[in-house]
Amino acid sequence: MRYRTIIFDFDGTIADTMEEGLTIFNRIAPEYGIRQIAREEMMELRHLSINQLIDHLKIPKTKVPIFIARGTMMMKGSVARLPLIAGMQDMLLALRPKVDRFGILTSNAVANVELFLESHGIRGLFDFISSTSKLTGKSRYLKSIRRQYSLKLNEMLYVGDELRDLKAAKKAGVPFAGVAWGFNSREALAKEDPELLIDRPEDFIRLAGH
Repeated sequence: MRYRTIIFDFDGTIADTMEEGLTIFNRIAPEYGIRQIAREEMMELRHLSINQLIDHLKIPKTKVPIFIARGTMMMKGSVARLPLIAGMQDMLLALRPKVDRFGILTSNAVANVELFLESHGIRGLFDFISSTSKLTGKSRYLKSIRRQYSLKLNEMLYVGDELRDLKAAKKAGVPFAGVAWGFNSREALAKEDPELLIDRPEDFIRLAGH
């Protein structure tokens, strides 16, 4: 495998947090004057970028940081009992011996990620967990990780489920694998031309070796 380091997004990529995220969003949205999301809207919303989503829901940009912080804090109470994406554990166990290191880069809290990984018995697979509270701040972290481990651009892969993950990877010059089971739709990810587009976790090992 040509990738020495594989970095994963967390929400929607490793952890199946979409249902809980929607529940938390709808619970706190009225407190910030934000409308709730109907379940039947979700398919439509999966085609939108984060900025399009914020505009669509008419969320004041000044409220975004505090809203996300509140939701992240509330997630701590339930994250340990949320499920892994189906097939993810087998994929991680099979892929880990083939690379030098695994990492996680997320906009969720490190404490939440730690709780989740420990509850599923897979914390030991990951060498590091990095977190950014900024929705669009991942490119800087990706560059920093690459420098820290003295990696060439094609030796590092970022795996994520959102358009903002893909754009961060492109900005950092890092190859990206989009996963079709998370928040953004396969069609939305494909339009942005990721290096890899994965439909199922079990497909990942074969494709990542190309």
